[in-house]
Formats: sequence, structure tokens, C-alpha cells
Amino acid sequence: MSASSAVPAPEPAPGPDPGTFGRTVLDPHDITRALTRIAHEILERNKGAEDLVLLGIPSRGVPLARRVATKMAVVEEADVPVGSLDVTMYRDDLRMRPARTLLPTEIPPGGIDGRTVVLVDDVLFSGRTIRAALDALNDIGRPRAVRLAVLVDRGHRELPIRADFVGKNLPTSLVESVAVRLAEVDGVDAVTISGTSSGASRGGKA
Repeated sequence: MSASSAVPAPEPAPGPDPGTFGRTVLDPHDITRALTRIAHEILERNKGAEDLVLLGIPSRGVPLARRVATKMAVVEEADVPVGSLDVTMYRDDLRMRPARTLLPTEIPPGGIDGRTVVLVDDVLFSGRTIRAALDALNDIGRPRAVRLAVLVDRGHRELPIRADFVGKNLPTSLVESVAVRLAEVDGVDAVTISGTSSGASRGGKA
């Protein structure tokens, strides 16, 4: 076949519109830096990794907790126990929302009694998810102290709950949606903000 009669190669399919999920406020490098800072701040406040336990709140709090623990292990040259804490049955809005799938609660060997537990979540909003997490902890054991680490604090608290470690404070309006996407769950790392709801973990999470 001559060059003049060759069939041209098809053009690559266009990728997703960058604006599909709203404005990006944290890219993969920003998320990595935020989690590195959180890991160091936790270690500094605890004076090391001794008696620390990280519990991620499903779903995206769990991979965040694992990432923070990995960064701690590099600094301390010791593993920090990581688990997960499902709060579904402790929420105060169960009757107002559709039925939810129960997610795993996995407490590391040794439990939480007498230890410093750091709850890890993606977005802190009204504070009701964290209130439920504190109730869930009461049924599991008696930690020496409980701290809270979040990737994003978007404000609008309805309860007197404050994060001890924050990746980014993100002022928002109530009509805006904050979406956290993580590679372990969504195939990409990003935090976006938009005026309409989108996929992944939304700012509606309390």
C-alpha cells in the first residue's frame, strides 16, 4: 500500500474533562506532603510511636491511616498498628438515610486499652461521624487518649469536635461538595471542590 493510500491512525480518545469533578485543591503531591506532615506531628505530640494505634474510618480513612503509619515506620523504624473502625450502627441519622453496608472493624492485636488511639478520616464536616466513632470506641476498650487526624477540615461543625491534625483547612459553603479520591479506592489521588455533588467521598460526610 502506498503512503498516499495509508489509513490514518485513529486519534486518541479524549481524557476526562479536568473540570468534571470540580476544582482541584489537593493533587497527589499535596496529599503526600499533608500526610507526611500529619505523621510527623503525631509522632512529635506522642513523643514517638510507643503505644500508638491508628484506626481509619471506612472507607477512605483506612488507606489514609495506612499511609500515615507507613510514613511513621520510616521515621521510627518500627511498625505502628493500624486498624479500621466502622461507625455505621452508631450514627444518629440511621433512620434518615438509606440502609448502609456494614464495613469491617479491625482492631490490631493488643487492643486499644491504655493506648493513644488516633482516629483517621478523610473529611471533617459536622462532626457527627466522629461522635459515632467515639461511641464505637467505648464498646471496644478504654484508650488512654483519643486524637483525630483528617485530610480535610471543611468547617460547618454541628458538634464541639476539633481535629488535632489537619492536612488542609478548606473553607466552604454548605452548597459546595468536597470530594476526596484515593488511589486505593478510586485509582487516583485528588481532593476537589464543586458546587454540585460528585462521586467518591463527598463533603456531606460528617
